[in-house]
Amino acid sequence: MRGARVEVGTEVVGAIDQGILVLVGIEPQDTRASADKLLHKLLNYRVFSDADGKMNLSLREVSGGLLLVSQFTLAADTKSGLRAGFSKAAAPALGAELFDYLLSQARIAHPVVAAGQFGADMQVHLINDGPVTFLFET
Repeated sequence: MRGARVEVGTEVVGAIDQGILVLVGIEPQDTRASADKLLHKLLNYRVFSDADGKMNLSLREVSGGLLLVSQFTLAADTKSGLRAGFSKAAAPALGAELFDYLLSQARIAHPVVAAGQFGADMQVHLINDGPVTFLFET
């Protein structure tokens, strides 16, 4: 990803240059342990190109930014009907607690971390490179 930013209204609340934009969907069974596992994977997964053009470098190795954005719609059930169901999404209190935990741990572990605003109506701008997109589940 070449760059991303999150706006709430007219204010930019988080922005990074090269790095990873993470849309975080939290479900009721998620825990701090699953957040720790996700963070480890995000920081160390080899998704950036090396000198030979192969995906061999991690976010840490390229000193990239990490932008975390909560998105409960990732837990949507779309299997039946014509309207998404959100019973698989964590309750707002649990979602906020785990998102805040993930964000605080990321800021301890990595020098360039930004975030959206939990529960806000956000506009997310992304310059996707490739495009390269992965789904991580814990």
